Amino acid sequence: MNPAHPLPSEKQLALKSAIREIPDFPKKGILFYDITTLLKDPMSFSVILGELAAPYKEAGIRKVVAIEARGFIFGAPLAHHLRAGFVPIRKPGKLPSDVYESTYSLEYGNSTIAVHRDAIARGERVLLVDDLLATGGTMAAAVDLVKRLGGEIFGLAFLVELTDLKGRDKLKGYDIRSLIQY
Repeated sequence: MNPAHPLPSEKQLALKSAIREIPDFPKKGILFYDITTLLKDPMSFSVILGELAAPYKEAGIRKVVAIEARGFIFGAPLAHHLRAGFVPIRKPGKLPSDVYESTYSLEYGNSTIAVHRDAIARGERVLLVDDLLATGGTMAAAVDLVKRLGGEIFGLAFLVELTDLKGRDKLKGYDIRSLIQY
């Protein structure tokens, strides 16, 4: 397989066919890929979770870290599949204890994410998960947080990757798996 580890074309096409495409959402000129149509199908959701978990089954993952909010859809069940703990990365002010924060650039401004300071023990093997790899800014900020906690990043996993946005360029040096590519 190529470095992106995509699904074989027949599986990828089957999953893509279940994703609703909405033009001009959330603004004119954007083609939005609505994964809710894929998630409502139990068979498709099961395939996604199995494919995301498969490469990490024997990797000794201790924590699965997922980014608010759609990353939680995949992160919690993956943690269960891998018998690992689940760590949520949230927006500022949403976690009740001491946190580290990381700020990253968006197209029009900045955003910040946070994680509890005691969420990952130094040296724990970590898998980071999100629904979408676009420009890579959010995941790069999440990587920064995990590194500050002393976690060993084993891989980055995504359901969808928008390859034209070159998010991989911000995440060089990490094993990246995306199941569906546009």
